[in-house]
Amino acid sequence: MAMPFFAPGDDPGASFPELLRRIGLTSHATAGVGATDVSSLGVPHATTCVAARCAGGVVMAGDRRATAGNLISHRSMEKVSQADRFSGVAIAGTAGPAMEMVKLFQLQLEHYEKVEGSSLSLEGKANQLSMMVRGNLPAAMQGMVVVPIFAGYDTLRQVGRLWDFDATGGRYEERDFVATGSGSLHAGTVVKLGWRPELPADDTVKLLCRALWEAADADSATGGPDALRGIYPVIATITADGWRRIPDDDLAAIYRDIAASVTDRV
Repeated sequence: MAMPFFAPGDDPGASFPELLRRIGLTSHATAGVGATDVSSLGVPHATTCVAARCAGGVVMAGDRRATAGNLISHRSMEKVSQADRFSGVAIAGTAGPAMEMVKLFQLQLEHYEKVEGSSLSLEGKANQLSMMVRGNLPAAMQGMVVVPIFAGYDTLRQVGRLWDFDATGGRYEERDFVATGSGSLHAGTVVKLGWRPELPADDTVKLLCRALWEAADADSATGGPDALRGIYPVIATITADGWRRIPDDDLAAIYRDIAASVTDRV
């Protein structure tokens, strides 16, 4: 494909989705679907994700299970992704459109930085994701709902911040923590009981591990740690040093301690 050129009045600017539209390409996140109701097609759905502020930033976590009705369709889906150096996005909802939205969001942030010569503010990134969720509303009305969590380290304020969204694109900044997906009630309750201001990042990681454990224990659509297959949740910290994914070996040790404490309890 040749490089597209635009007249000054028709330039899409730093909007990557608008650039796709101008050159005749669309994505699921911006185009919607037809009139067919897809809610009964058995498409994979991502489930529980949670994020919390910690001392020096935020921690994001998501289980690895995707379900299609009463079946486990994927055991190792990654629902928490790095958006750029200082932010991440976690997805719950219909897996296909959610994964496509995340890829488009990553490209949008990179495109904006190349066009404008500077990166968006953290709040500006949340606004961009909100517009993409809003663009998915026609598909959401057909049952293909995408409800992400966005979090990151604000280099201007030098604090961690996090947002959740609804299917219409409404965005809501949360002060302490947020959970989404089918196991959000259980995960959110665990975080609510254990979270405190300026909790160290390592302790916050352990808290979110316990939150996903309890969610998996009560919600069949949420996957717990799978030591047999070596599958553990995706958990990452975002601080002034940037994005850092917690290694599976560290998570395995945390979950061994959790299993031991549960064994002692029963």
